[in-house]
Amino acid sequence: MARTWKDNFVYDVFLWLWTIVIDLFFREIHPRTSYRIPKNDPVIFVAAPHANQFVDPLILGGTVRHDAKRRISFLIAEKSLRRKFVGFASRLVGSVGVGRALDLKKPAKGKIWLPDPEEDATLIKGKGTEFTDSKQFMKGGLLVLPSVNNEAANTEIQEVISDEEIRLKKPFKGDVAYKQLTGQSLEESNGQLSNGDSKKEEFDGIKFSVAPHVDQSKVYEAVFNRLKEGGCIGIFPEGGSHDRTELLPLKAGVAIMALGALAENPDCGVKIVPVGMNYFHPHKFRSRCVIEFGKPITVPLELVEQYKGDGRRAAIQSLLDTVTNGLKTVTTLAPDYDTLMLIQAVRRLYNPKGKNLPLSMTVELNRRLIKGYNTYKDDPRVVSLRTDVLDYNRQLFHLGIRDHQVGYAKHSWYKVIFLLLWRTFKLACLSLAVLPGTVLFAPIFVIGKLISIKKSREALAASTVKIRARDVIATWKILVALALTPILDVTYTCLLTWWCYYNRVGVRVSESLPLTLITIGGLFFFPATCFMALRFGEVGMDIFKSLRPLFLSISPSSSNILVRMAERRENLSRRISDLVNELGPELFPDFERERLVHDREQARTPPPEISRPSTPTSPLGREDGNEIDSLTFTPATPPSYRNQRSPEGNLPRNESFKNIGSIGLFASRPPTPNRSRSRASSGSWSSPLNAGTGFGGKLKRLTSLKSNAKKPPTTKDSKDDEGVKKTGTADLEEVSRNLHAAMRERGRRRKSESGSEGWVEFERSDDGGITPMSEMDGDEVEEDKKGV
Repeated sequence: MARTWKDNFVYDVFLWLWTIVIDLFFREIHPRTSYRIPKNDPVIFVAAPHANQFVDPLILGGTVRHDAKRRISFLIAEKSLRRKFVGFASRLVGSVGVGRALDLKKPAKGKIWLPDPEEDATLIKGKGTEFTDSKQFMKGGLLVLPSVNNEAANTEIQEVISDEEIRLKKPFKGDVAYKQLTGQSLEESNGQLSNGDSKKEEFDGIKFSVAPHVDQSKVYEAVFNRLKEGGCIGIFPEGGSHDRTELLPLKAGVAIMALGALAENPDCGVKIVPVGMNYFHPHKFRSRCVIEFGKPITVPLELVEQYKGDGRRAAIQSLLDTVTNGLKTVTTLAPDYDTLMLIQAVRRLYNPKGKNLPLSMTVELNRRLIKGYNTYKDDPRVVSLRTDVLDYNRQLFHLGIRDHQVGYAKHSWYKVIFLLLWRTFKLACLSLAVLPGTVLFAPIFVIGKLISIKKSREALAASTVKIRARDVIATWKILVALALTPILDVTYTCLLTWWCYYNRVGVRVSESLPLTLITIGGLFFFPATCFMALRFGEVGMDIFKSLRPLFLSISPSSSNILVRMAERRENLSRRISDLVNELGPELFPDFERERLVHDREQARTPPPEISRPSTPTSPLGREDGNEIDSLTFTPATPPSYRNQRSPEGNLPRNESFKNIGSIGLFASRPPTPNRSRSRASSGSWSSPLNAGTGFGGKLKRLTSLKSNAKKPPTTKDSKDDEGVKKTGTADLEEVSRNLHAAMRERGRRRKSESGSEGWVEFERSDDGGITPMSEMDGDEVEEDKKGV
């Protein structure tokens, strides 16, 4: 059934309300490369990793609605639809319920084992089992083994032979499953232990669970109808939310949806857009998120024909592999949590001047460092550096400070004392502003914390893939806040109204003040107090965290430790930079031209004048072949903010407090500009001077135009009403040359003044390359202008 204007109106209102909530929870949500979203074709958005249960679809839906003006129908588990509030909200936005077999698993009677793993690994025998019970065991159902280290092996049933024999479609995978079903590891054979000991006691099987077969025909029918209408489908193909640092194996549903839609209508033009959900501490309040859109995937017609014929399974697997590779280009993946923490520490140390990189560059730098680490992790230099970085991190944790605070030790004691007193004064002022809202709405924070921890434990017990179930914490914090905030608001308003009425009788409140006005004012005053407490509290916490290193730097017992830590940090930063400069060009062919952090040695002197760089054959010069994103890659160095302070110069300033008076209403950081910096939401991309800047809005005037061109002769002299003589056609070529000459000169002057650390104007060439405007001569600029 096609969506009506009423459905679209409800969708927009619902999403707008939730966007306000999400923007309160997150400090910054940064959309990246949203210009890649197709404007008209049917689209399947494939998002991963699914790290924030019900928050992920809200962020994705809001970003796509704002940047591409499109609405998404998400696929959601039927288990979630059975929740009252979540189910109601999901139906409002046209979500499609999907039954998941593992959500319906139940413990089964008896035990099972694998009698002949060498000859027939698909034949399972049972003891005390009832495999012929058709209500539990059926073709297409699942046998599920007990969870080990939050992972549970499962496989599909092919045939029920008898009460104690069943055949599987595929054997169980992995050493853990093998040991569970045989009682011995892969090194053991014929009941003999690998060390030659005698045969151990007879194995009598293991307990198991069973999940029924789920018919998904109605789901696919609803998806096909939505795609036929030219709509959008959103799916999280990992099957459920989790808190792992790597991608889980993708379910086949996304491939079946795309291939099935094209099999029914080859001209529908469905595209698959991979979406990376890159969070910084997704479960924490006021964290950050970068949502990145990959290059749309067009399904080859050969795969569609293969899907129609006998190669259905091979076609599905081939498309799944393509989608997986697409997701890897837009996500930050690490094999484990420790590796992710190591990479983030290396990223901070690799940034030699401590500049605050934009979120998009931070994500890309993490991605490149992880790729380099996975490639060279066995290199002795990398192994040695890993040990030293982890030891440095442990010392930071021991001292209770952060990496960027180590630089405090470099400054004189009187500077540190002055800054300590000043920040203490600011913290005291902010505490007074925060106190009313904190006291009034403390139940929200306390109850939200307790309930989210309880729900995470329940989710961990029911899951086979979660590690600590942090993926549900943010969802429950938001849900609890949404439920309790109106209750507390109404309660406090009623108490205020009653107090005013009571004191009016006692002549302490003027009778000229209507109770209705008091009630309405209270309904707005108390939420505003809570909002102010959130904003000022965030700023106050930032200042509070900065006090400890200041104390340590003036304490005689710890100041020397900080000095040694600063020297150690400098040494680690130099070693990391040297190693990256050596190994980077081997891994990334265009390493120098597309590097995200400028080399510390080159930054000391202005770069020499160079000719226009050649465009690589691959858009990125990398294996993934992704398009160059002007927001991510710069010709030489990333842009630096004017207000940044280097730790080698003055003391680091508290970033949050200085923004509080200039950004938003008590905002602690600049909000995401217009929710996007991509070309999708900007009207300035039609101008060749704005193309490639990656900042959405129109450029401000950089120079004043002073043309020395003489007025061209005219065929006829005429005067207007005021007697001003008109001229003929202006010499546009001369004006253009003067304009771009001034721009080139300004670019050279900025390079020489800032050591190649300032803003760089650049433009995108037709084949995807990026060229600095300061490196183009007048003829090249003029040809580009004529082309437009």
